[in-house]
Amino acid sequence: MALGFRPLVHRDGFLPIEDYGLIGNLETCALVGRDGSIDWCCLPYLDSPSVFAAILDKKKGGRFLVQPEGEFSSTQSYLADTNILVTAFATAGGEAAVTDFMPVMAGKTDDQPVPWDHRAILREVACSRGQVRLHWEFAPQPDYGRGEVDWERPPGGLAAIAPGLGRLFLQLPGGAEVRGGRAHGSFVLQEGDSVWLVLRYQDPTPLSEAACQQLLEDTKDLWGSWVHSCEGPGCAFAGPWHDQVVRSELVLKLLTHPETGAIAAAPTTSLPEAVGGGRNWDYRFAWVRDASFTAQALFHIGHQREARQYFRWVRSIWAKDTDPADIQTMYSLAGGRDLTEFQLDHLSGYRNSRPVRIGNQAATQHQLDIYGELINALYEFTRYPRNGGVPERALVEAEWPMIQRITEYVASCWQEPDSGIWEMRGKEQHFTYSKLMSWVALDRSIRLAERWQLQAPVDPWKQERRKVRRAILDHSFNPELNSFTQAFGSTVLDASNLLIPVMGLVGHSDPRVVGTIDATMSKLMSHGLVHRYLDDDGLSGHEGAFLLCTFWLVSALALAGRQQEAEQVFQGVLDRMGPLGLLAEEMHPELGLMLGNYPQAFSHIGLINSALYLGRKSRPATVAPAPIGTDLPA
Repeated sequence: MALGFRPLVHRDGFLPIEDYGLIGNLETCALVGRDGSIDWCCLPYLDSPSVFAAILDKKKGGRFLVQPEGEFSSTQSYLADTNILVTAFATAGGEAAVTDFMPVMAGKTDDQPVPWDHRAILREVACSRGQVRLHWEFAPQPDYGRGEVDWERPPGGLAAIAPGLGRLFLQLPGGAEVRGGRAHGSFVLQEGDSVWLVLRYQDPTPLSEAACQQLLEDTKDLWGSWVHSCEGPGCAFAGPWHDQVVRSELVLKLLTHPETGAIAAAPTTSLPEAVGGGRNWDYRFAWVRDASFTAQALFHIGHQREARQYFRWVRSIWAKDTDPADIQTMYSLAGGRDLTEFQLDHLSGYRNSRPVRIGNQAATQHQLDIYGELINALYEFTRYPRNGGVPERALVEAEWPMIQRITEYVASCWQEPDSGIWEMRGKEQHFTYSKLMSWVALDRSIRLAERWQLQAPVDPWKQERRKVRRAILDHSFNPELNSFTQAFGSTVLDASNLLIPVMGLVGHSDPRVVGTIDATMSKLMSHGLVHRYLDDDGLSGHEGAFLLCTFWLVSALALAGRQQEAEQVFQGVLDRMGPLGLLAEEMHPELGLMLGNYPQAFSHIGLINSALYLGRKSRPATVAPAPIGTDLPA
């Protein structure tokens, strides 16, 4: 077998989640399996109904496949510094590769925009050795497998037409047989041969080979010009993890809506956190929390434009929801509030994990932490000099009226219970993380007001800040466990408490922080990965280890001066990543299999921030997320 090629391994008839690569055009994304099948894609937008969803149901979901006939092994990789995916196949007779990409729509980015005005997936199939016979299958199943498809045969290919979707035009290298909702065909390539299969949304105009090649080169240049550079003294990131950070930032960029500034949590729905269980959620929306963390991570590696886009999205929220109590935990990528949750009972789910859900009930939950994340994002963006050393006072002043309203709201309601960061679907509690972020909202607003000399009731805010801090220290720290706990008076450990020193509530070397780190490693860690908690939460199935929480441990260890331990935990995650460098929400600690929606923004945010914390000793403080000082009275 050729170096790097592996045979496919199926579980319950499905590829492992980590055997998928991601492509996208800043409006939507597609998952391409190591078997050459596009098994997930929503058109025209990320949160539109799916056209291909074989990852959720092999029979009813739909797919677009190109692969060798007979037995083969395969591998996947990205062209360096791009979101262009290559799936390479090795057969007994030769080797071939499929290069998949989506041209970025013109005007969707300021960085050398591709001159392209149509949504499309381009697939170049090339033979590099011997002779390879390949077959293709085009089986769109619109509206999550509920739609009906009619066929037409325009010049140069096929067109699938469906109500509510419109026309999908497939440009082909030969003839096709159509039966029911499926079209298929085959072709033979000799060494040096290549053909293009082009899927265009709405536009039936065939593309020449030269036009396809030019789009490939333009797309390659666009992504290469966008990723951060480590050249020169102002390097935003340097170190042994450069390649992993680049892949993470490319993932996060694909999840960023260029028009609204919204940032999706993931491009998929209902990939299970526990195989066979009901922990299946729709993550194709913009969480206030996740978007705040994503924008900060991109900002710290030099992507200021994304930070500005984020605040454009925040302003759109504030324009709709001027009362802080009305701010939702998440919105659609276009800014919609109605995310009513439905179950698609006709789909089997990934590896028979039902139910498949669209929409998300958590949008209407009461989650107090989101206010701290909003204000902390603004604080981080204005914390370091930029644009030639001139801080953006104008940004603070523009947002200050709403910041004041949010801070006043937090000061009045931080003592209320809520659903917490983990979006518990049971009784509301006094979650420690929610209190921590309430403290952050007050603390960062005070710091902003004092730094920029803005009008604000700073003294009353300081009184509430002291009260929140005292409440956390009095009611969340458990002396018997020598650790902060999930909620006031609780005995349940929670990995979100690793952010207490990161957010600056107490110092990094505080004995209570040291105890929390040690308790997390002793009780919540399994095979080098950290669970978010282990208490029964009323949902079926035992979820995997939470990758973001593992990265939080890395950051907490690094800040505590335990660099060697931090690097060991960090490297342990990297060693278990697939060759593409993509991360789901969770991972099975024993089997190393990815679990949950994929790729997950939270996980890639964690990777970037952990790499930054680990490398702070070798970088200027102005480009690293330096810890907040804890110069506050108890």
